[in-house]
Amino acid sequence: MATAGHGKNTVDTLRQRGLRLTPQRKIVFSVLESSEGHLSAEEIYSRVQSRYPGINISTVYRNLETLKQLGLITVTDLGEGRLRYHYGEKGHHHHLICEKCGAVLELDESLLRPLKKELRRQYDFEADLSHLAIFGRCQKCR
Repeated sequence: MATAGHGKNTVDTLRQRGLRLTPQRKIVFSVLESSEGHLSAEEIYSRVQSRYPGINISTVYRNLETLKQLGLITVTDLGEGRLRYHYGEKGHHHHLICEKCGAVLELDESLLRPLKKELRRQYDFEADLSHLAIFGRCQKCR
């Protein structure tokens, strides 16, 4: 049941966990896959509802949780009081977020490699640094 926009890996991942690519799951995933930015559950719900009016927000939340647990999407807190969701295969990226003005800067992943290595060495902890937000003050607000 893989469609052009949904890679075989997605269907395989779902099947390996005994899950189907239901119409609801497919449309939630499709919204994230086609989005360039990070979307809140409410934004996803709004986009899904325009194409699938019978869906309710609890169905969106359940599907987001399932997709997150499968590693198909990532979840980040960008400091707005709500979580943001992002299609997982769009690569690792990280954010520096100004607590004063709300500016969001991209952080080069190479800066995190030494941290990940040290966490493993010192704490025997395997950190998932695939999607990270660091809060502080930007140059303009310091």
